[in-house]
Amino acid sequence: MKLSSFAFAKINISLDIVSKRDDGYHNLKTIMQSINLCDEISLECTNGEGINVSTNLAYIPKGDQNIAAKAAASFFAHTGITGYGADICIEKNIPVCAGLGGGSTDAACVLRMLDEMFETKLQRKALEEIGNTIGADVPFCISGGTKLAEGTGEILTDLPPIPQSFIVVCKPPFSCSTPELFGRVNCEKIRARPDTEGLIKALENADINGVARRMYNVFEDILPHGKSEVDAIKGILLDNDALGTVMTGSGPAVFGLFSGEEKAKKAYERLLESYKDCYLTKTV
Repeated sequence: MKLSSFAFAKINISLDIVSKRDDGYHNLKTIMQSINLCDEISLECTNGEGINVSTNLAYIPKGDQNIAAKAAASFFAHTGITGYGADICIEKNIPVCAGLGGGSTDAACVLRMLDEMFETKLQRKALEEIGNTIGADVPFCISGGTKLAEGTGEILTDLPPIPQSFIVVCKPPFSCSTPELFGRVNCEKIRARPDTEGLIKALENADINGVARRMYNVFEDILPHGKSEVDAIKGILLDNDALGTVMTGSGPAVFGLFSGEEKAKKAYERLLESYKDCYLTKTV
């Protein structure tokens, strides 16, 4: 049995850290959106055992430490299916450690493909619950679209889709440690927060300018390094007619929101003069 599919990246239109939980994790309130920058995944299951992962990037884990392998193992454990091994091949196009959900979306894609392959007909909620045991962004990536995510990311509310927009993504040449950033968070000292309710209202009204004006990510204010680089990318995007721009997730990738392809392409080409990890994409 063999299937192939696409695993779409996500961006955070807004990201707020609401409170720290007793278990050490944080409660979030974030609006996420799928974009058509994607990894390509093929999955083959045969009689036997063992889960193997291969990718086009040498530094991606190949064994059971790969999040896609963890997803397959969790699926088999949840469904009680035994006697099968899995070979997962991932063509990585989404930059890693960027805040774009590259690993999470791969895991979600594997769960969807296994559900189809074995005709288990799990409901979306069941797949999200399995995904939540793997990673915080996996539940969103099960179905993607436009959603409000709360809790650690497992409480999802469907939102009206963002008006179709072009997105320019740029990752500066450094990475951010998500645990390190969360370790720097003091919820009581967060000086500015996104207007989440205003964003939801703008989505309900299909007001792309209202969405762009309200994009905000509290992680930008606690970056231990690289803030000037993030600001520089945002400046280039705004100078080239982005409606709004913000860092996604725990960064460091930054994206700009554009209403038209030509303006987005111009900004993309300008960023390519200084940064190699740039992507011209759109919402899905």
